[in-house]
Amino acid sequence: MAGPRRRRAGRRWLRSVAATLAVTALLWLGGLVWFAGRLPAPDPGRRSGAEAIVVLTGGSERLREGLRLLAEGRAPRLLVSGVYPHADLDAILRSAGLPAESLECCVTLGYAAGDTAGNARETAAWMAERGYQSLLLVTASYHMPRSLLEFRRAMPDLEIVAHPVFPEGFRHADWWLWPGSAALVASEFNKYLAVLARMVLGGGPRG
Repeated sequence: MAGPRRRRAGRRWLRSVAATLAVTALLWLGGLVWFAGRLPAPDPGRRSGAEAIVVLTGGSERLREGLRLLAEGRAPRLLVSGVYPHADLDAILRSAGLPAESLECCVTLGYAAGDTAGNARETAAWMAERGYQSLLLVTASYHMPRSLLEFRRAMPDLEIVAHPVFPEGFRHADWWLWPGSAALVASEFNKYLAVLARMVLGGGPRG
């Protein structure tokens, strides 16, 4: 009798585990759809300005857009956060097709950040040092929700205006049809959940 009871108990346990995994998967999928729906869409009419522009490294489109905003006078200063240790301003400006002498007075390179949480801490220190109260945040559209979480956590009293860029390889409107874009959205959603969990639990910064 003990054998059949153990087998029935084992089957019940397996069914319980399977049901838990199915519910978890459905909740994750629903959250992924919600997250994707929150990704900013292109807005050609966007004309916001601020006291500073902050570009998070990770793609040449971000830097070009930040420098374009600076050249347009949308803010008087620009911080590039998360720059590689051996990069210099002259090389960065010339890689964007701009003469170094035209903008070097107004650009600061930040070398301290190694992740998004570090970007937020580096930016908070830079903003506080200069007394700035508002910034345009330039990063990729899929990276923007997580970046805003980190930045608003680090600078709750400052005005942070999202200014997303849209990399050519990322399919915004139909991301689920493209494996690369779908994997990128799923990865960002998982990282977003990790930041939320860290904020709820009050853990140390990671990003």
